[in-house]
Amino acid sequence: MKTLKEVPCGTAVIVKKLSGEGPVKRRIMDMGITKGVELFVRKTAPLGDPIEIRVRGYELSLRKADAERIEVE
Repeated sequence: MKTLKEVPCGTAVIVKKLSGEGPVKRRIMDMGITKGVELFVRKTAPLGDPIEIRVRGYELSLRKADAERIEVE
């Protein structure tokens, strides 16, 4: 399964699983990224970090380290 970090710009994906534990996982979930939600990858910063996504109707920037914890399809 691939992670959000590997998704190219302009692609919509569905969250399948969140890895990680404790506060890290809780912070990702607090941003509205939960199992079954659709994410749209808008763009990537020039040096590759962070990634800008659209989730639940708002824009969000995620570090690649966090994007790596989100499994998508």
